Amino acid sequence: MNSIRISHAASGMDILAVLSPEKAPVNAAFLWRYLETPRVVPGIHAMWTGPEISCPIPAAHLGEEPALPPENATLHPQPGDIVLAYVPARMWGGNPDPIFDIGLFYGPGARMLFPIGWLAGSVVAQVRPEDRAALAEACGKIRRAGACEITFERVA
Repeated sequence: MNSIRISHAASGMDILAVLSPEKAPVNAAFLWRYLETPRVVPGIHAMWTGPEISCPIPAAHLGEEPALPPENATLHPQPGDIVLAYVPARMWGGNPDPIFDIGLFYGPGARMLFPIGWLAGSVVAQVRPEDRAALAEACGKIRRAGACEITFERVA
């Protein structure tokens, strides 16, 4: 079963999340391909979605990526869900690039509500149950410290 390691040294985050290709095949395959090499992605505590660290994939990391369909969709992510959100080009404020965002959801009460409205995200992975407390603790530290860089890498 393929997993991804998510880490951020300053907060002590070092967790594993198991991909869900059986529930979100296109989205999980996109994330697995993206992580062919380890990636460092900006992370910031979400403003609208609640208990989430939002990790927008820089446009420079992407080529001509296809639109991602909603799979294993949710409007209310649960603690430990790793949610891939896709926003088409020009939909959000006229941004000419599509947006691909990896959401790390760490607490109850989350919602996929943005300034542009409700947007279903695809649950592509789940943090292992034994890592969820560490995820919540690390995300709390990131929330207090501000923007950071989070490393994502494959674990076979």
